[in-house]
Amino acid sequence: MTFVQLIECRTDRFEEMNRLIDAWVEQTKGKRRATHDLVGRDRSDGSHFVELVEFPSYEDAMRNSNLPETDRILGEMVALCDEMPVFTDLDVVRDEQLYADAVRRFFDTLSDAGELPPLNDLINEGCHSHDPVNPQDTIGLDAIRREYRMWRDAFDFTFTLEDLIAQGERACARWTWKATHKGEFLGIAPTGRQVTMTGMTLFRFGPDAKIAETWWQQDQLGLMDQLGALDALER
Repeated sequence: MTFVQLIECRTDRFEEMNRLIDAWVEQTKGKRRATHDLVGRDRSDGSHFVELVEFPSYEDAMRNSNLPETDRILGEMVALCDEMPVFTDLDVVRDEQLYADAVRRFFDTLSDAGELPPLNDLINEGCHSHDPVNPQDTIGLDAIRREYRMWRDAFDFTFTLEDLIAQGERACARWTWKATHKGEFLGIAPTGRQVTMTGMTLFRFGPDAKIAETWWQQDQLGLMDQLGALDALER
């Protein structure tokens, strides 16, 4: 079970505290069990800091605590605090990856039959979309929706998410796209062919928790080959 240690302290010497944390990260490289370390400052009290350190389990946290580097850094941290830090040990009983869920809803929405919805609950109005297939970035929700409609007019398709990783403000999906070619696509008349394409999309989320930027990489050449667009070049 994932374990989180919450450490609360009061100090006016945060820059020194920050350097201590950097030193701990450097000195415990290859030995520490912690997987994530987050420090927050209380907006209503600038001397109140909260640190959350995540471990795969309570046992891993205890092994981490027994490192000589951890013990030494802890002593120096206490010396920087106005009073003794408060430690709270937490077993994680729920861990929602909200950005990963947003990515799943994004791909499901693109695949749904019928009219394409506004997407303003998922995508920021000023979103930037980077796709090597396009000579220029697609900027703005309206322009991005037009591009999605072009794909939906040309194909009936579904996405299968093979891998999905979320970290910080970014998420990355590796996907397989399966489609039926039903409409004109890049000058190619509908063929009725069943086609498959693999690719990856990196998402950056903005402060409003909506998609603010995307980077697409896909096997466009393989798709064109399946549609017969390369046949003339091979003759």
